[in-house]
Amino acid sequence: MGVYNVHERLLEAEPREVGALVDSLAGDGDALWPRAAWPAMRFDGPLAVGATGGHGPIRYAVTAHVPATWVRFTFDAPRGFDGFHEYTVHAVDEHRTLLRHTLAMNARGPARLTWPLLWRHLHDACLEDSMDLAEAHWQTPAHPARWNGYVRLLRAVAARTAARRRRTAPAPRERLTR
Repeated sequence: MGVYNVHERLLEAEPREVGALVDSLAGDGDALWPRAAWPAMRFDGPLAVGATGGHGPIRYAVTAHVPATWVRFTFDAPRGFDGFHEYTVHAVDEHRTLLRHTLAMNARGPARLTWPLLWRHLHDACLEDSMDLAEAHWQTPAHPARWNGYVRLLRAVAARTAARRRRTAPAPRERLTR
């Protein structure tokens, strides 16, 4: 199943300013990823080709990066996500820039069910939060994203599952001291 999913926002900012947001991804000063409400984007090193990581259970590698312009992440997990997602910066004029996030993949195997039932809804909510965060750097978002009831339900189920796992996980073994 082919998936092509785009989120974009026209920002009252210069392309270099919007590009700086993209380049901040996964760093200490990340100004684009909505990590207050979603699992943080993290990599095993700085944002550069070859870095691996992801957010939550979504794993990927940086496979292309043109500073202040474009970053592409190619999926490693979940199983059946064959493709990429990317942020791109498009100059409209000197003072307006289009920030775009594109996800393009072939969903196969279990992803043929999990993408439309689970991941698409969470992805859309997270990316709209990211676009709101970007817009908020220059003005109050004109139409702030709101999670629908299904997204709130999925997040509540995920939170309960994570809490149950924490309660039932074996305690870490204490080190013996001599």
